[in-house]
Amino acid sequence: MMEKRHKILLLDDDTDWLTLSQEMLAALPSRPEILTANNGKRALSLLESEPVRLLICDLKMPRIDGLQILSIVRRRYPELRTVVLSGLEDEDFRSRAYALGVDLFWIKMEMQRNSKLFIECLESLLGRDDEPGFRGIQSKSLMDIIQMECLSRSSSVLRITRGPLVAKLWIQDGELIDAEAEGARGEAAFRRILSWKSGTFENLPAEPEHARTIMKPVNALLLETAQNIDEAASPATPESIEQAAHRKSVWKLSLLTREGADFVISIPPEGRGEPEALGTQMITPLVKWTRHAAAIARRLGEQLEAGPVMQVTGQNLERQVLVLEREERLFLVGWPVEATGNLLEKSRKLVASWDS
Repeated sequence: MMEKRHKILLLDDDTDWLTLSQEMLAALPSRPEILTANNGKRALSLLESEPVRLLICDLKMPRIDGLQILSIVRRRYPELRTVVLSGLEDEDFRSRAYALGVDLFWIKMEMQRNSKLFIECLESLLGRDDEPGFRGIQSKSLMDIIQMECLSRSSSVLRITRGPLVAKLWIQDGELIDAEAEGARGEAAFRRILSWKSGTFENLPAEPEHARTIMKPVNALLLETAQNIDEAASPATPESIEQAAHRKSVWKLSLLTREGADFVISIPPEGRGEPEALGTQMITPLVKWTRHAAAIARRLGEQLEAGPVMQVTGQNLERQVLVLEREERLFLVGWPVEATGNLLEKSRKLVASWDS
């Protein structure tokens, strides 16, 4: 029996961009079928006749623009995953799109620069089963939504409603700065909000002058809260295990893009599990190179009687790489060739967060 292939619909009035996007989406591991439309009327016709799993659309189009399409789609196809690809970095468009329930909002230039991360996010959207959530998108938990807001470096206020309860989260330049719920503020309020299993929310304009009460990184707060929620859940179910794995994947993706790295590969000792990777599909050759480089470094350290080698660095015309070892695992971290700053410390941060 053949495995069912999901269908993705690309909507953009730029024919060249449609072709480029089709070629990029060919890298999706699940190999979905790609449909295209260069106007809103054609897109709506395809949605009526085809079981589309994911819609990727531009916002600025003649006649029926992307926001109108999203509004129609949300009413007619509430379970359809939606992604906006915009050529304009406009906070008003972003806020309006999220208010219509989109799963992701990406700037086209950022999508091209971070194509591997974009592919990872799309594959995650394609693979998730329906479950209760926020923003009218059944596949989204509140943790996912906060992560995606921070991932896109948004500045906004999220107002969350659950029955008679109303809460707010303040995000500035991708950083969580404050929370308010049930008479509490700061970290305590944030933990209460994350305990909500469902609800609705709207994206309000940013408040850049709002006082900051939360200093801890959002990833750390999400991790602590999720661990508490997971420990309280008894017994563990396949669904809760899958949700926990998904959250960890989102945290890793968020940290990867925030630090500016291209990819991370975690490599166990041979015969003790499979390598894990984010940001690259070239796992086998990179794992082979990493193990070879690490073996050479160990022999060199022994010959020089200099003790164990802490890291290996390298660079070519396309990328900078660092090999680190942590608790018997090797980690290969790839950076753009133009990346600056203390890449060793940034790489250690990525590695330290991998199994957290």
